[in-house]
Amino acid sequence: MARQANPIALRLPRPTWDGSPIRPTLATIDLDALAWNFRQLKAYARAEVLAVVKADAYGHGAVPCARRLEREGAGFLGVALTEEGLELRGAGVETPILVLGGAYGDRFDLLVGHDLTPVVFRPEHLEGLAAAARALGREAVAHLKLDTGMGRIGVQPEDLPAFLDAAKSHGVVLEGLATHFANADLADSALTARQIERATAAATLMRERGLGPRWLHLANSAATVAKPDAHGSLVRPGIMLYGEMPSPRFSGEISLRPVLRWTTAITHLKTVPEGTPISYGSRWTAPRPSVIATLPVGYADGYPRALTNTGEVLVGGRRTKIVGSVCMDQMMVDVTEVPGAAVGDEVVLLGCQGGENIGAGELAAHTGTIHYEIFCGIGPRVPRRFVGG
Repeated sequence: MARQANPIALRLPRPTWDGSPIRPTLATIDLDALAWNFRQLKAYARAEVLAVVKADAYGHGAVPCARRLEREGAGFLGVALTEEGLELRGAGVETPILVLGGAYGDRFDLLVGHDLTPVVFRPEHLEGLAAAARALGREAVAHLKLDTGMGRIGVQPEDLPAFLDAAKSHGVVLEGLATHFANADLADSALTARQIERATAAATLMRERGLGPRWLHLANSAATVAKPDAHGSLVRPGIMLYGEMPSPRFSGEISLRPVLRWTTAITHLKTVPEGTPISYGSRWTAPRPSVIATLPVGYADGYPRALTNTGEVLVGGRRTKIVGSVCMDQMMVDVTEVPGAAVGDEVVLLGCQGGENIGAGELAAHTGTIHYEIFCGIGPRVPRRFVGG
């Protein structure tokens, strides 16, 4: 039988909650480190810097990161979606914003009315943007996206003359020409060289037609480091802003600081005898009397289940193994070799503790993915705490 509500208790005031974290799992975002990385890139590049803050700034928190990058003098901010740009405008960000994924649907009025510049690559983009600009009494401004070899979005080089004619007839000002490299993180990529040639030829054609783009941008993070000849007038670093190189081969090329540190704490501790199974499926069994710590974090927070029995965390400055299946909300680690481990001790999932460090690349290597996905996968259930400005 269901428990009946107490009518007296219903009239009593309930404790209030200010939204501050209760569970000891959070991601700490160092905005000073973000600013440091931006300044390193700005000094390194031969062009203006467009700071990519799409996908919630790669999981780091788009609004606080964008505000700090604006203070540091970013020439542009890059988002993937109109909605992401609107979020930044709603938070008071005034820096020019480029919508790198182009427009979806027919809400070009939102782009024009909120000073969001889209990339264009389909005839309907030109039509919709021009119509919205006329209705709002504004100028239709866009960057042309050229597909030089990525095979994703963009005008095909052979279709460029007709697209330029259409842009001119609709009165759309193409202030930029953009393309995206497919293999810039690979050494001696022949495709990257061809992509540079195609983009250069397109820029020449635009100039010959009196449509010379003010902004020519090709370089992502990898090309910003590896291809100075591809810097154009604007570079678009993403992962490097957040303290990671796009590929291990770039290690040492530029001094970066990690921006995100993901931590939790031990919430339960027990000693189990040899032969004790741990977690779903009994995929790990204690090979000796063991001290097992439970952590309040799991795959619902973005910690990959694929790290079952392979991943490591830091406890007391030491690497400790994840044992048993990573659960939705919790996981277990073997702290037998960590002297004095106790409930409440900090546990580092990503970042430094003592002389040890676990980077996103390490987690990615264990799970068959890339560090971009590790960052972006840290879910909204993990509170972000911003430090350093």
